[in-house]
Amino acid sequence: MKSAILLALLLWQAASSLEPVTSDPQYLRYQRTINPSSAGQSCAVIDPQIFPHAAPSLRDLRLYQAGREVPYAITVSVPQQADSDVGQVRNLGLRGRNIVFDVEMPNRPYTEITLDLAGQDFLATATVSGTRDPNYSNQTRLGEFTLFDLTSQHLSRNTTLHLQETSLPYLHIELAVSPATGNRSFTATPEMVRGVTVPPSREAQSLYTTAATTTTIAQRGRQSVATFVLPERIPVERVSFDLVPTYKANFSRDVRISDRPEGSNPVSESLAGTILRVHLTQAGREIRHEQLSVPAILGSNMQSGATVEVAIDNGDDTPLPITAIRLEMRQRKICFDIAAADALTLFYGDPALSAPKYDYARLFSLSDAMHTAQLGPEQLNPRYHDRPDARPLTDRYPHLLWIVLLVVVCLLAVVAIRSSKTVHH
Repeated sequence: MKSAILLALLLWQAASSLEPVTSDPQYLRYQRTINPSSAGQSCAVIDPQIFPHAAPSLRDLRLYQAGREVPYAITVSVPQQADSDVGQVRNLGLRGRNIVFDVEMPNRPYTEITLDLAGQDFLATATVSGTRDPNYSNQTRLGEFTLFDLTSQHLSRNTTLHLQETSLPYLHIELAVSPATGNRSFTATPEMVRGVTVPPSREAQSLYTTAATTTTIAQRGRQSVATFVLPERIPVERVSFDLVPTYKANFSRDVRISDRPEGSNPVSESLAGTILRVHLTQAGREIRHEQLSVPAILGSNMQSGATVEVAIDNGDDTPLPITAIRLEMRQRKICFDIAAADALTLFYGDPALSAPKYDYARLFSLSDAMHTAQLGPEQLNPRYHDRPDARPLTDRYPHLLWIVLLVVVCLLAVVAIRSSKTVHH
């Protein structure tokens, strides 16, 4: 009886065993040539066309050179300084009619400073100087900037100082503030300065790759609407707008981005933003501010095909002369280290593969010394054929379990009958 049970267990183990899935180019449906410019460490920009044909998270990408698998790392362009810091406001007060204060800056390079200013409908000239001396001597002039709030004119607000990149730890700022046109009740006081934030340096901002673009803009009531049909898994992380170059008017328009997964009627999610332009002169001050992109990280990201709609609310104004709308993703690169500048082949298109685990990827660090490599067009792999079915026998033949159990029952019955006959004899 023990022998029968052992046999049944062996049969079951054989039926349910799963062979490990290994990487082999013949089972990868798609291929692309990568041409490096030099030996050593190189990176090629990944375009959006890879995502629909690769496995989720690009886990099935495999890179080969002269028949040898080459380890790689995938990078995503993000700011090196991911979050904003806070500047410490010191010595806030008045000098004549101007508001003056000092700012202790974070210990890193920066290119912008955003002032948290109370009030609306004002214009201000900010004169900025900086120093490395905590006593604020030997100051270097960094520029003069126009800040504004034009809320009542249905325009925008800008309280950000756009500098050349610097790392000076101490700044001195003087604000000459006056009411905007039509506002006679505004009075500038030191209390309007509520704080200072320091965004990531512009030199470290994200780079983007166009995922989809359209020049077809339809009018629907008071909205200008663009519709995109995206294949599955293409990331969308920003929406950008192009206007007719000769259009110089000022505007501020609300934008709504929504997506609907394939086969789904209701909208999956909806995101809001604003595009604007302010180019004018008021009270002798020149104002220049423009924002023609909206952050939009769509959560579908997208595990099925989806329809993405971008709608610009024109209100009672004439529709903007938009020439193109682009869905963009953060720039992604595949990086590798090679001894010779020979062409490589990138294979993908095998959903059975899991992500590789390379020491190179764990230890990888992006640097300015990376060479540039060019990714060629997608092609079908001429050597491709379907991977043998690696599922357990119990998955491929679901009735096998019952057969094994029936064999066990029969064996046990035979053993029982023989035991019974032995007893009677």
